[in-house]
Amino acid sequence: MSSAIPWYDDFLGVAYRYFDLRMNVVPLFSDRKKSVDMWTDYIHWWNDHDIKLRFVESDDQYWFILASETRRPNHNMAFFKLLPKSENYERFKKGHLGEAYLRFGTYTEKEEDQVKADAVCNCSHIKEDHEGECQIEGCNCIKFQSFEVNLSKKKKTITDIKFLQEKDVKDDSISWNCLYVNKYKNSE
Repeated sequence: MSSAIPWYDDFLGVAYRYFDLRMNVVPLFSDRKKSVDMWTDYIHWWNDHDIKLRFVESDDQYWFILASETRRPNHNMAFFKLLPKSENYERFKKGHLGEAYLRFGTYTEKEEDQVKADAVCNCSHIKEDHEGECQIEGCNCIKFQSFEVNLSKKKKTITDIKFLQEKDVKDDSISWNCLYVNKYKNSE
C-alpha cells in the first residue's frame, strides 16, 4: 500500500456489534452527513475481498487500521485510530471467526429531555430514577446523560483480519505503512 494514500483519523472511535450473522466493526462519526459522505466517496468503491482490517496492539492500546485500494485512485482512503483496549475489543478479537461486517455509524450524546422513559443513564439507572440528578441512594450522578448509536444499513464483508503486536508490523505492509506515516516518521 503506497504512503500516498491518505490516512484518515477524524472519527470518534469504533463500536463492535455481536448480534448479526457476522460481528460488526463500526467506525463512529458524530455527524450523519459525514458518515454517509465518507461511505459514498470511499467505502462504496472498495471490493469486499480487498478490504484489510488490522489491529496492532501496543501495551493497553491498539491501532485500528482499515484500508483497501481501488482501481480509482481518487477513491483510496485508509482509516486509523489509536484506541484504548476495551472489553468490547477483546470480545471481538476472540469471537470474529475470521470475518466481520463493516458498517459506519453515528454516535450522539443524549440528555434527559431527549430520551424515552426506559432509557438508561451512563450511571446505569433509568431515566425515571432521575430528576436532574440521580435519585438512587449512593449514586453520584448529577445529570442524566446517555448516548445513541445508529448504524448504517450499508455494509461490506471483511475477511482479511489480523491482530498483530507492534513489534511485528514490519511483516504487514498496511500496518507498517500506517504506523510509519502516523507514528514513527513524526518521532524522527
